[in-house]
Amino acid sequence: MNASRIALVTGANQGLGRALVEGLGARMSPDDLVLLTGRSPQRVTEAVHEVTGLPGTRARVEGLILDVTDTYAIARLAEDLRARHGGVDVVVSNAVARLLPEDSQAQRADEFIDVSNTATHAVLRSFGPVLRPGGRLIVVASTLGTLGHLDPRLHHLFDGASLDQVEYAVESWRGAVHQRTTTEAGWPLWLNVPSKVAQVAAVRAVAAERRDHDLATDTLIAAVCPGMVDTATSRPWFSDYSHARSPSDGARPVLDLIFAAPVDPSLYGELVRFGKALDWYDGTPPVEQDRLLTP
Repeated sequence: MNASRIALVTGANQGLGRALVEGLGARMSPDDLVLLTGRSPQRVTEAVHEVTGLPGTRARVEGLILDVTDTYAIARLAEDLRARHGGVDVVVSNAVARLLPEDSQAQRADEFIDVSNTATHAVLRSFGPVLRPGGRLIVVASTLGTLGHLDPRLHHLFDGASLDQVEYAVESWRGAVHQRTTTEAGWPLWLNVPSKVAQVAAVRAVAAERRDHDLATDTLIAAVCPGMVDTATSRPWFSDYSHARSPSDGARPVLDLIFAAPVDPSLYGELVRFGKALDWYDGTPPVEQDRLLTP
């Protein structure tokens, strides 16, 4: 990366987001700026202090309070970075709402969707236009983001959809959750599945419109799966963590994708796991998890 680059990570005061900031701070230059964002002023301040104190940190790291459920705040931040710096070079959309297996999926749906999906749409809409040539716009998702994890009746809502159509599908799903008609429509009870599929579909939608221009300027838009990462958000969902990765290990392939140059066209607009694009049509609906959940 060249000097005076700007990087931003949402949901970055702990876990994988914090590890991504640490990695960016170590790999970028002293003239570069990494913005660590989160909703809690205290946690953001503490995280910035700790990261800047690490011996490997080279870039400047600054904290920024950002509630990703406030789409206007996301738009204002993008415009502010354009005005002050001429744009941004790395954006990682990583925020996620913590959800426990014993939680009511219906009662937590709005918060979960707002953080994971509405915010992702806002980041793509607001930061795509201010992404400088050679930039990277990454949405952290998971292997659950492939279309095959949804009932085939729902595939047409996301396959080849525009960002507007993805947003409409997400709001239709939200409505079905509140009306308790998800089962009839084919939606799984587990919020994580349609949420991740919608994240990847949103990335694919934006990338489809920008592909030729972005590849000509070595710019990357992609979704990425860091693998099973041992965090407070993911731990309650799995009984066997013998193969789980630490946040630092989970961040490494994401960082490798960010700093890889030139952009591999086969990864552009795709869901990438450990340097390889996953088949968009792969996967099966998660029947087992649905049995364990409270509607």
